[in-house]
Amino acid sequence: MSVSAVGFDLDYTLAVPTRDRETILSEAAAAAGAPPLSREAYLRAHQENLTRETRAPIFEDLLAEHDSPVDPEHVATAYRERITDAVVPVGGVEAMLTGLRTTYRVGLLTNGPVVAQEDKIDKLGWRDHFDTALVTGALPAGKPDVRSFEALLDGLDTSPEETVYVGDSVHHDIAGAHDAGMLPVQVVGEDCDDPDPRAIAHIPRDALPTRLPELLADL
Repeated sequence: MSVSAVGFDLDYTLAVPTRDRETILSEAAAAAGAPPLSREAYLRAHQENLTRETRAPIFEDLLAEHDSPVDPEHVATAYRERITDAVVPVGGVEAMLTGLRTTYRVGLLTNGPVVAQEDKIDKLGWRDHFDTALVTGALPAGKPDVRSFEALLDGLDTSPEETVYVGDSVHHDIAGAHDAGMLPVQVVGEDCDDPDPRAIAHIPRDALPTRLPELLADL
């Protein structure tokens, strides 16, 4: 069966921040009057809160570790505003998405709270770039849970074996798509995970706009 659809991860696959996230987190905490928060602790709390409306529960967990009285909503807002302002598209991906939609159904499946990820999509102006765009905050489970990928397949109205999924994270994207029966393509680079053998291809992020359409045409 030939490929009829392609799904994408968002962060570090199609879009990247112009500043490192550890700095953004530090700035947000300081702006909200919160104690310093580590990026590692944030990522752990984020993984436990993939099906939330906002990042407030993430910061509630982090602030509880410090016995801080700061309102988690204030920190969440400060972080969201800064991360949204910093996100930019990978060069060439907008034209790639437009071109792919002439041949394939195109979807987005991104981990994170609804408000945070929806803000990024709006800031990038990508509402019309996808046939379906899903944020795990609005789903029963986040990546790598197979249920999140099944929701993407439902939105695309395609079967796993005819659907490619493109992402940078071995744990969230490649393992999850593989377990769902999809065809994983791994984005690689200096700030990405090492190539995983479960991926059918490994493409440098800056080469994605040219290499991915060629790969899809050969499948």
